[in-house]
Amino acid sequence: MGYSEIGGLRVDAGLKDFVAAKVLPAIGLDEAAFWSGFAAIVHDIAPRAREALAVRDRMQEQIDTFLADPANRAPERQDAFLREIGYLEPVPPAFTVSTPDVDEEIATLAGPQLVVPVTNPRYALNAVNARWGSLYDALYGTDAIPREGDLAPGRGYNETRGRAVVARVRAFLDEAAPLLSGSHADATAYSILKGRLHVDLEGGRTSGLLHPDQLVGYQGDAASPSSILLVHNGLHIDIRRSRHSPVGAKDKAGIADVVLESALTTIIDAEDSVSAVDAEDKLLVYGNWLGLIDGSLSAEVPDKDGVKLRKLAEDRVYTAPDGSDHTVSGRSVMLFRSVGWHMFTDAVLDRDGKEIPEGLLDVVLAAAIAKQDLDGRTPHRNSRKGSVYIVRPKQHGSAEVALSSEMFARVESLLGLKPLALKMGIMDEERRTSANLAACLHAAKDRVFFINTGFLDRTGDEIHSCMKAGAVLRKGDMKGTGWIAAYEQRNVAIGLKYGLRGHAQIGKGMWAMPDRMADMLAQKGGQLKAGASTAWVPSPTAATLHALHYHAVDVEEMQAALAETQPRPVTDLLELPLVQEADWSDAERAAELDTNLQGILGYVVRWVDMGIGCSKVPDLNGVGLMEDRATLRISAQHVANWLLHGVISREEVEEGFQRMAKVVDGQNEGEADYSPLAGNGNGPAFRAARELVYEGVEQPNGYTEAILHRRRREAKAKS
Repeated sequence: MGYSEIGGLRVDAGLKDFVAAKVLPAIGLDEAAFWSGFAAIVHDIAPRAREALAVRDRMQEQIDTFLADPANRAPERQDAFLREIGYLEPVPPAFTVSTPDVDEEIATLAGPQLVVPVTNPRYALNAVNARWGSLYDALYGTDAIPREGDLAPGRGYNETRGRAVVARVRAFLDEAAPLLSGSHADATAYSILKGRLHVDLEGGRTSGLLHPDQLVGYQGDAASPSSILLVHNGLHIDIRRSRHSPVGAKDKAGIADVVLESALTTIIDAEDSVSAVDAEDKLLVYGNWLGLIDGSLSAEVPDKDGVKLRKLAEDRVYTAPDGSDHTVSGRSVMLFRSVGWHMFTDAVLDRDGKEIPEGLLDVVLAAAIAKQDLDGRTPHRNSRKGSVYIVRPKQHGSAEVALSSEMFARVESLLGLKPLALKMGIMDEERRTSANLAACLHAAKDRVFFINTGFLDRTGDEIHSCMKAGAVLRKGDMKGTGWIAAYEQRNVAIGLKYGLRGHAQIGKGMWAMPDRMADMLAQKGGQLKAGASTAWVPSPTAATLHALHYHAVDVEEMQAALAETQPRPVTDLLELPLVQEADWSDAERAAELDTNLQGILGYVVRWVDMGIGCSKVPDLNGVGLMEDRATLRISAQHVANWLLHGVISREEVEEGFQRMAKVVDGQNEGEADYSPLAGNGNGPAFRAARELVYEGVEQPNGYTEAILHRRRREAKAKS
């Protein structure tokens, strides 16, 4: 790695050249002024970030000592102690979040959210373009429609399955856009007459919409439109008509598809779902973010005719009922997720030769690149309100949130952005933030645009927080614990209490099984009923299916009904997920261990050897699970905890690693560039997996990054 000296910093030469050639000219900033201004921010913020990490470590040491006494584990005892050491903060005086200039997709609309690794152009483009998705394709291609018997997809098109899809979609239209009389299933033609939808029905009947103002636009000839745009619960429904298409030709109303507005927002992720360990990787991160902002990013995608080039989708233009143009965005609003305070990078070294906080570099470059969008210099607008949305993960308590807010203000000044142009998403995924969420919101009350819950990272931190207290429950039993219920309820209740409704998203976590869409449809609507305005899904197809929940549940009404619900007391959050006695059978212990070790190996081998930060990893039953560093954290911490407390032995762990290595090798048989784990115990991937378990107790907050980065760099050097 070569460095260039500039502005009192040592900057990787490739990064310096990228910023000078690709970033600064587009926003009119001088290179020397940029780097010297950034150096001043680093000089002020970096030492405080390191001190914040030291505070985390000191508090955890105090907690470990306190919880060693079983008498101290009662929530009330913990409450008093945690307040004494400053872990629990006072609830701030009454306030209301007042974040300005938030786009409606975040502030007032409710809809699905995708998270996508920025390092994969194809995935990133697919996700941003998933603002719209075919409901016909989503139903036909997944188990949302049963796959057995006559409904089995087969090799070619199954007309029986197709008819089941059409029937399901017509029933949806009747629910979301009911007719004054009759059913969409009986429609034979659609037309626009005097600005209203006119529907011909079988038997010579005619009808219109029960709520005529649901019609917001159409395309083509009003007498026989090719597209009819409706709106329900703030989300659009596009009925696509073509009697020349294979599907539309057989449909009595000529409907070829029903396209749903799906992923309103997409988190462009530079954190948990990517494997970025050095300046070379960070250049890919920032280069792809630039390509998404300025519209230059493209990817080759296999097509029936060979290969086609995918780019960002254009906006969709319709004729409004009054004859004017009506334009709707063709793309999700993009949110950039930086790394957390605990990450440091050698892409830039400070004046003392120390690595700088990686999140500082993420924020300044993400904002500098997005300034093009705010200046109106890009072909596709991301934020029509002039905001840059940056999600900040793994913050611990309000002081760290306040430090992020100060950093945002300094970056705004450096880049010449208007005050509060940089908005902050606060991920509620660490115990100290969950316990002090009101104080965290107060620390960013004029910037916050998003909070969410994330079961896996939050559980990983929960296990580490009580690591020394005793053996924890099995992973599957964690979901039924009192602290989880309190965590989910408090997140929504606190968000509503302090005014996020109408200003910010309240989100809930990922559906991790992309092949289990029937189960997702049956379960994920509960997150909306609990008050969430968005929730994570693993694919564009899942986003389209999840959109059905937002038509079934009026989130605005749901949040209004929940607005007076008080947050559960913090003592409910402090219930430790410990077993009174680890009396599981040998078979139960072995099954839990195998599940964890197989997941660890299956994820780590791709991360370390192949640089894949997020992938669908089959579990022991062959069910594909979306795995990222959050899932790795909980599995590694779980095994480390059981090992520490004698539930399992090191010999059992080692034997399990050997057996599960063969299982993972079998699951990856035929995978290009895959290096088998079995018989390669000294390889970087296997060593990383072992270290994650055997060194898990000592890893700060149970984070996995230090080990993964070290071993990934080793693998890169070898290749």
